[in-house]
Amino acid sequence: MSEEQMNDSTFGRLFIGMMIILVVLTIIVAVAASFASTEVNAKLDERSDLENTQATALRIAPVGKFSATTIAAAPISAAIMSVEDMYTSCSACHASGVLSAPIMGDAGQWAGRIAKGTETLYSNAINGFNAMPARGGNSALTDDNVKAIVDYMIAQSK
Repeated sequence: MSEEQMNDSTFGRLFIGMMIILVVLTIIVAVAASFASTEVNAKLDERSDLENTQATALRIAPVGKFSATTIAAAPISAAIMSVEDMYTSCSACHASGVLSAPIMGDAGQWAGRIAKGTETLYSNAINGFNAMPARGGNSALTDDNVKAIVDYMIAQSK
């Protein structure tokens, strides 16, 4: 029986010794890997920062470029259109009365507005009024274009 106990005792000591050696080796490998990876981590962080900077620059980059010739050309094209053609941008609301817009041709809806004077109507049409956007939502129209459309709408609504 003492041989069995000795064998169990020897096995227990060997098992505990091996476990201690494995734990120590694991700690040594982990510490060595940590020291070895600091330079790699620094390079990865630097690369990540560079990629993030580039990605941010791409996300906030302008979609197009401003061209003064494009802006100057828009009113000219509107100027050569007929008043009826320019009115089409206004007709989206003024043909059906959307958002309480006075319907062109309905003298009752226009009477109170016409009584306020054409200058008031011009100002409202150019700058926007209540739910109506400035220039009826068509930024290509010049002030003179808008005034011509207002005159056209008044003439049709008397």
